[in-house]
Amino acid sequence: MRRSVWGMREQCEHPAHCKALINMDFAGLFISQNKELCETYLGKFPVVFLSLKNVDGLTFEEARYRLTELIAKEAERFGFLADSDRLSENEKKMYQALTALSDGRYTMDELLLVSAIQTISQLLYRHYGQKIILLMDEYDVPLDKAFQHGYYREMVSLIRGMFGQSLKTNDFLYFAVLTGCLRVSKESIFTGLNNLKVLASTDARFDEYFGFTDEEVKILLEAYHLESHMEETKEWYDGYHFGNADIYCPWDVISHVDRLCGEPTAAPQAYWINTSGNDLEKRFIEKADKTTRDEIEALIAGELIEKQIRLELTYDEIDNSINNLWSVLFTTGYLTQAGRSREIID
Repeated sequence: MRRSVWGMREQCEHPAHCKALINMDFAGLFISQNKELCETYLGKFPVVFLSLKNVDGLTFEEARYRLTELIAKEAERFGFLADSDRLSENEKKMYQALTALSDGRYTMDELLLVSAIQTISQLLYRHYGQKIILLMDEYDVPLDKAFQHGYYREMVSLIRGMFGQSLKTNDFLYFAVLTGCLRVSKESIFTGLNNLKVLASTDARFDEYFGFTDEEVKILLEAYHLESHMEETKEWYDGYHFGNADIYCPWDVISHVDRLCGEPTAAPQAYWINTSGNDLEKRFIEKADKTTRDEIEALIAGELIEKQIRLELTYDEIDNSINNLWSVLFTTGYLTQAGRSREIID
């Protein structure tokens, strides 16, 4: 919703009409009650949105083109820049270079790709006189896929350069929000950045926003007169613990409620299965010795195990020890923290 609303603002030549569309989209929602927030931010910033979930390929060249295609298509969303009377002729040429095609393929080379997000930011700033907000989802996927397919070095160099220019030396950036599962990617590609605020699964700040809380699930079930299904919903989908909050998987809960609306006697299912890649986890499990396999079986049986977790892993270190398995499983949500061991000081 957020992307579509701001997208209309970026391309709308009639602010009053645009404001009416925005108000209609948010009418009745909780956020609309925060008048100060809405007046300060709603429809006031150009937004660049990128999801890197499909930046994949068996070779670096394939994956790099997927990234090129993604950014070029996002640039095309701001087609009005090509005719903007607030851009110089050189700036218009910069925009055309981002979206240029030859034989149906985007022609942006790697040097231009590295600075592409910063360039889009600059052009939008010139047009609106306002810094941009950058929203990036699944930022960890390109490096994860590169690690699996054997071109990690090339990809980390590309991503590090692109993110450095987009997030560190971008004078046209108001703020950015990046989301992903694997903390190892953060440690691998942001070594030159010192202006990030990391909110991990162990952090209590904003912990309730990583998914649905108990109260939110109750409200959702009541809205569809499904209160009697609260116990089974909690048993099946209340599997995460972020900071100090117990969190439900939103996809599972919504899918279960949708199924119940059409089939009141439907039993819960694991809707999340096969919705994401598990190559990194499989890589570890294939290397597991008997001790590790016994510990995995203990977890499946509902028992607890005690392990030291490292949140600062890099891909270079992953294969150093089988014990890194537990850190990867924890950061990707397969394990839930049940408590902390008492620290012993020598």
